[in-house]
Amino acid sequence: MVTTDLDPRFTFESFVVGPANRLACAAAKRVADAPGTSYNPLFIYSASGLGKSHILSSIAHYAARVHPDFGVTYIALESFLEEMTTAVQSGTEDDLRERYEGLHILLMDDVQFLAGQTEAQELLLRLLDSLSGTGSQIVLASDRPPADMEHLDARLVSRFSGGLIVDIGAPEFETRVAILRRKAEERNQRLEPGVAETLARFPFKNVRELSGSLNKILAVQDLEGRQVETAELAELIGLEDKAQGEAAPDAAALLDEFGSFIEELAATVATKVEREETPWRRKLRQTAETFERDGYSGTRLRRMLELDEPPGDIEEITAKFREDVEQLREITKGLDRVGNPWPEAAIGLIKEPDRVAEAQALLASAVERVRPFPLMGEGPSIEELAEYFPPVAVKAAQQLVAEERPEYNPLYVWCKEQRVAEALMGATGRSYRAHDARSHIAITSAGEFAQDFIRALSIGVAGAWRERWWTVDLLLVYGVQELSGTERAQDEFFHLFEAMNRRGAKVFIVADRDPSGISGIDDRLSSRFEMGLVVEVDASALPADIGGLNLEEAPPEFIQSDDLWVGFDRPKISDVVIPPLADLQISDDGRGGLFEGGGDWASDEDADPGEAPSGPAWSPSRENVVWNWPTIEDRIEEDVD
Repeated sequence: MVTTDLDPRFTFESFVVGPANRLACAAAKRVADAPGTSYNPLFIYSASGLGKSHILSSIAHYAARVHPDFGVTYIALESFLEEMTTAVQSGTEDDLRERYEGLHILLMDDVQFLAGQTEAQELLLRLLDSLSGTGSQIVLASDRPPADMEHLDARLVSRFSGGLIVDIGAPEFETRVAILRRKAEERNQRLEPGVAETLARFPFKNVRELSGSLNKILAVQDLEGRQVETAELAELIGLEDKAQGEAAPDAAALLDEFGSFIEELAATVATKVEREETPWRRKLRQTAETFERDGYSGTRLRRMLELDEPPGDIEEITAKFREDVEQLREITKGLDRVGNPWPEAAIGLIKEPDRVAEAQALLASAVERVRPFPLMGEGPSIEELAEYFPPVAVKAAQQLVAEERPEYNPLYVWCKEQRVAEALMGATGRSYRAHDARSHIAITSAGEFAQDFIRALSIGVAGAWRERWWTVDLLLVYGVQELSGTERAQDEFFHLFEAMNRRGAKVFIVADRDPSGISGIDDRLSSRFEMGLVVEVDASALPADIGGLNLEEAPPEFIQSDDLWVGFDRPKISDVVIPPLADLQISDDGRGGLFEGGGDWASDEDADPGEAPSGPAWSPSRENVVWNWPTIEDRIEEDVD
């Protein structure tokens, strides 16, 4: 429950992200989605008018939608001081403190005014300590960093600096253009070509002044019923041509002059348009309004209202719009069923009919991310097979099962008769599952891993595919000798092992030879195999009737049959030829990646896209692959470092 009235315009969807504010916006989305778990407190600072209040309001809006039971307060420091003064005078300090200490999210703006407020600093210090102790999220905004605040208690400076401090810079030219276009769209207005670009080059001090100048342009267009041209901008806004480098006047006054007038004008124009609009415009407007009430964007249809003539068959246009909205509804249901692992990514997609393809891609990635691994079937445990294996191998396998960090990781077990080593691997997986039923176990052969990666690339879900593998607790890989002579599969395995090592996850590897006997393998990967413990086991010691891995296919419990893909095309891989790993080799012409042995690669530009490619399968080299880091915290850690 949000205890402060919020401006409905200030949401994450309406916040234009650019290089100067990307980190602040990403951090804000993170704390809004998972309050109290990452950056606490989050301290945002910038000069006036660059978006601090917009971000705080966006957090409150998002929290109200995603966490409706949370107590959320967005308050300026001056208002907080007024509340404190009133409480002191009325003797209700305890009530004030209890009300704030019961919050889940506290958003406080303009904290720079704490300077010299000794009593307020003491109260805020106790409040921050109390909220932090209960896991509540604190977000603070100021016009300067904590270290630059004069007469501020050192304990408060320490608290402010204990989370993440991030600044917002002035938007660069491209972001200023995007802001102008976004604000014009929000007002259902159209700017002439070049107007936004020209206006963005004027040296306004901040976004507020930039918005004020745009308000005047839109007001003239409303009043005079015409489009403002680029040539008249300087005179219209009261600015000289800045090509000569002259300073701009304070455009904030323009906002004050036209601000109250705009709302009255909007109501008048709306009434006039509704009375005089043609049937085709009425159809577009009513269709847009119908779906806008459900939160969907009607921008596509509202842009057509600016045209002088009907844009085409209106029935067909509105039917296509309804169809796109229906697809978004089905995609939303699909995301709900799979438990969308990236809820932030869905913001701005699942309500935008012009972004159906992106929403479909998100759903495909979400399905890939939660796709279950094969299950370990019934079979013996480590203890039941202990007598057949060397004690050192049994002890190392038991360490993989235990909660403590193992002494040897990875464990590499090999035997010329591979099923013997696989028997110990299967026993380890079953024992691990029995020890922790909620653990995340992934099991694969090297060949299956490589082919599965090609499949993920072919349908555009490689980023989700990687994240699925990189979050396992125990990785079981057999037939690792099949990596011989490959490049891309080795590269993926290397990065997977590195990611698991950083997380402290455990790895069990099985092969039919020792690491040094695998020819055509990268030295860095071979060294990872040998960095733990390499053990050879005796094939004659294990009875022939003891099975190996005994894998079972895991059904996708989050969906029922093919219902997930109702309403749009399921990604297909039928057009992708995936040859056996043994037939793939490193290219000898500098292309990199995996290529089918003996075949010449060619780009069949004239091929029918509906037919399977005539040439061999192809996986792009690492230079042509975008590595997708879908979690915000990964991105932020990279930026902060």
